[in-house]
Amino acid sequence: MTTARRKRKQYCAWLAACGGLALFLAINVLVSRAFATDRIVVDWHSGLAIGGYDPVAFFTDGKPMAGSEELEMRYGGAIWRFCNLGNRAAFAARPDIYTPRYGGYDPLGVARGVAVAGNPNVWFIAGERLFLFYDRSRLEKFAEDPDRVTGSADRKWPEVQHTLTP
Repeated sequence: MTTARRKRKQYCAWLAACGGLALFLAINVLVSRAFATDRIVVDWHSGLAIGGYDPVAFFTDGKPMAGSEELEMRYGGAIWRFCNLGNRAAFAARPDIYTPRYGGYDPLGVARGVAVAGNPNVWFIAGERLFLFYDRSRLEKFAEDPDRVTGSADRKWPEVQHTLTP
């Protein structure tokens, strides 16, 4: 084998190794994050919406409460969990009320035209709707003027939805 061919072969092996590493890292990032359906942030591994928390409990108990595996319901391409039968029945009757606004995306991100998954532990109820935020500083900014943020987010939401994976 000539020296030039040996160098090309070593270079190709190095590129293949780097490509494999890049592919591994990309898959790892995708698998570890939530993925988006057309409207709702869903955990990639479990298929759970809002991390398995009961969406009705934010309203009835005033705090996030983990739902039960025995009390699940499918809606909007996601699995929703509930703390009790009453909460599941309330959600089944009016999912439009209890589903987080913007499918669980941070409203400040939506207002900027970007889909940023919200955290169910950082939440706020405004106008009888549940909002999830990426972090506490975004929640505080939203709380200063919810109407301004939701007005902007409402205008951008159809555009953001077009960028989401169906």
